[in-house]
Amino acid sequence: MNDANQIKDMILGWGAHMAGVADIQSLDGLPAIPSDLLEPFTNAISIGVHLPVDIFGGISDRPTPGYIAVYREANAILDEVAAKTATHIESLGSRALAIPASEILDRENWMGAVSHKAVALAAGLGWQGKNLLLITPRHGSRVRLVTVLSNAPLKTDAPMKNRCGRCSRCHDACPAGAIKNVNTNSHYESRNEALYFDQCARKLSEEFAKLPGIGAPVCGICIRVCPFTGKGKIRMGI
Repeated sequence: MNDANQIKDMILGWGAHMAGVADIQSLDGLPAIPSDLLEPFTNAISIGVHLPVDIFGGISDRPTPGYIAVYREANAILDEVAAKTATHIESLGSRALAIPASEILDRENWMGAVSHKAVALAAGLGWQGKNLLLITPRHGSRVRLVTVLSNAPLKTDAPMKNRCGRCSRCHDACPAGAIKNVNTNSHYESRNEALYFDQCARKLSEEFAKLPGIGAPVCGICIRVCPFTGKGKIRMGI
């Protein structure tokens, strides 16, 4: 068995901040484009980078140009690291496929090739918060993610316990009123179990994306108010 820790160390050396390995079987039933995308692979490597905590201090009721700049830079770093990871795994004689960090293939359902958040959840990088995002113990949801599918013989990681508890900060702060404040022990069966998803999508795509200097459906408010985002470094203001 190839040493998963060695591959993780390489990923961190290339500029990522976290990495975990999910068993493909734990992703059974996860929607993918195309539908048979996961079939040739046995595991999925989740790779993450965290965004600077102070960039969220400037977010009040809308995203800022500074936030979208670091958001895009993180995606570029992730795509480069994922490409290097896939190339390295192939050099070891296994198959690997890097899935772009931020690519929407289905605009109607707001889906990429595979859910990076679902893979990261299965790979033990964090838990699924009430805002539907991955929440990590150290950085909250201020992380961007990418996935590398692989059939290399790697040891997989275990999921993490949910730690949202009774916290309702994301629900209280959501400008779209989209977060239902429903908790889960593992993961939500559908987006609409946690969110009024259409309300969130409309706010981001029809309002925030059209703001000067933004140009993408992003928000950042639920990330800013999460107590795990800044470990008390950000004044919440709610």
